[in-house]
Parts: sequence; structure tokens; C-alpha cells
Amino acid sequence: MKAIILAAGYATRLYPLTLNKPKALLPLNDMPIITYIVKEINKIKEVDDIFVISNSKFVEDFYSWQVDAQNNSDIPITVIDNGTQSEEDKRGAIGDIYYTIKQKNIVDEDIIIIAGDNYFTYDLKEYYDFYKSVDRDCVCVKEVNNITMLRQFAVALIDENKKIIDLEEKPQTPKSNIGAYASYIYKKDTVPLVKKYLDEGNKPDSPGYFVQWLYKIKDVMAYEMKGECYDIGTFASYEEAKNSFK
Repeated sequence: MKAIILAAGYATRLYPLTLNKPKALLPLNDMPIITYIVKEINKIKEVDDIFVISNSKFVEDFYSWQVDAQNNSDIPITVIDNGTQSEEDKRGAIGDIYYTIKQKNIVDEDIIIIAGDNYFTYDLKEYYDFYKSVDRDCVCVKEVNNITMLRQFAVALIDENKKIIDLEEKPQTPKSNIGAYASYIYKKDTVPLVKKYLDEGNKPDSPGYFVQWLYKIKDVMAYEMKGECYDIGTFASYEEAKNSFK
């Protein structure tokens, strides 16, 4: 299994904080957000590579981070430069996933994908164990009871077997209070479908759009997290994540 950490965004909503620093390297309790993610991935013995995809503007920051991070990771960490320089020429999260798959020739292997700006307290190994038990593609979900926040998520409907029966990215009128977070585990036969999705002209940005397309052609299961996940996209969500340590 390969792990992909998405860290190529420009985080303009957090300017000036992220004007010269990538969001995934912002500190939480004196540790970069992405380091928490790497620690959790190390709990999954099946993962044999961690790929961190960055943009060209911040890639040197990630190279510097990688030196210390590798000392505390049993899994090799590789930083990938996606070749973009600004918000205007970004590839989008799904575009970055495909770029990583292509650059690293990921074939015939499952993948776990996590947004580099997500700090979470649920156990990633438990999520992986759920994935193995259902033997289907999976997305991580949780109840979100703030309508304003919910409109920023992919919102899912799930049946009694935890199968996703509807999912819409950033709906103005959410059909449920089940928010899907940017943490996905895909089976190896799903990996080629990322190219198919993009070739059909679908949106390359928010990764939830791929799930919105995928659940209509394959079973996608919902893992209901036992813990919290902070999607750090605004000053308010960053403060909320920092306050979780207090």
C-alpha cells in the first residue's frame, strides 16, 4: 500500500500566515500538522511508501521538514514537486493525486490519501482495519451539525450497511449532517479510475468530487470516525485545532 499526503495547496484564506509557509507545516503544539499524519500512517504496517506532494513554491520547505521527519518514520518519505508556482496554475487535489500516481508508477497497489491540512484524533489503524473488513473503497465521515461548516464538506447519505448511497461536494442544501473528510482508502482497481475521471473532464480540485463520481459506479463505504478531525482551512479552524490541546 502507498500513502499520499496532499500538501500542494496555497492556502490563500490563511494569508499572511501561509504566504511564505505551507499550511501542512503550520505548528500544532510545536509539531507540524503533517508530522501527526505521518505518525499515524506509521501504524499501518502494510504501507511501504509515503508520498508528500507539494508545489514548487514550498517544495524546499518540505525537503527541510523531510530530514527530521524521516528520522521518526519507519516508512520512506518522498517529497514530490508538482511543478506549479501559484493558485492560478495549481493542478487541484485530484490532479495532484493523479500526478503522484503517474510519477511514482503506482499500479496494482491500494492507496491511502490524506489531506496534509487535516489534524485528527481518530485512530488511522482502526480506519484501515475497517477498510480491510469491508474490502471496499472507503471515506472517513462524521456528523457535522453546523450548517455553515457542512456546506464546505462533501455531504453523504449512508445506508444501514454503511454504504454511501448519495454524496455531494459542498452542497448549498445538504441532504444530511454526515460530512466526509479528506481521508480515503482506495482499492488497487480504483487507482486507474482517477485518470478516467479526469479524462472525462470532471473537476480536478476538491477530492470529494472524485467520490461523488465513484460511488455511482463502485461501492464506497463510510467509516464513522471515533474522534475529531480538524480541516484547517481558516483562522477559526486553526484556532480550534490548537485549542484541542488545551
